[in-house]
Amino acid sequence: MNPFPQDIFTEPSDVDPDTLANLGPLARLAGRWEAEKGVDINPKADAPERRVFVERIAFDAIDPQANGPQLFYGLRYHIHITTKEEDITFHDQVGYWLWEPATGLILQTLAIPRGQVALAAGQAKIGDDQLTLTATRGQTQDGICSTAFLEYGFRTDNYRIDVTFHGDDAWSYDIRTTLMVHGRSEPFEHHDQNRLRRVAAGKPNPLKQILDRRAKQAPPIS
Repeated sequence: MNPFPQDIFTEPSDVDPDTLANLGPLARLAGRWEAEKGVDINPKADAPERRVFVERIAFDAIDPQANGPQLFYGLRYHIHITTKEEDITFHDQVGYWLWEPATGLILQTLAIPRGQVALAAGQAKIGDDQLTLTATRGQTQDGICSTAFLEYGFRTDNYRIDVTFHGDDAWSYDIRTTLMVHGRSEPFEHHDQNRLRRVAAGKPNPLKQILDRRAKQAPPIS
């Protein structure tokens, strides 16, 4: 049964401009985070490699986003990872985490500068301490898209991220990405995990900042 309305153009008229107040289960992600003991297990020619990495993540609130009647609140994020042995970037990733209050849908978009993007989806509700999102190669929604070389050499078939909140100032993730490496018959599970601590609180989204400034500048009502 089609869950969508016949009117696909009319946007909501009573949208709360305060993203931080409407992020649902994503609210605790807003802000800046750091960790120094992340672990990555990745494929190499001789044997899997285990690397310990240093990670910094920024989550910034964006203005409410509408697809006609569909309304999202979200966070734009940037992940930057290095190692203690090298200053060169070990991993860089950008994207959005989105929450649809009307349905409980959670989305993570991700893009990495090696020619790969993905859209992962899950369901959650306000107050949940655990989130699970998945994406599968070949799907036209919640899918994975890669360059021709990555399809040939390191084809990504599945992606799963499990997030666990530890109070308001810490959270952890466990990411399992199923790869088919060229020349090998068995899939490889590329595994990343980390636990991050908050180093700065989230700031209001741009529209909310503008409205707050205007409210302060408005003359008092006599």
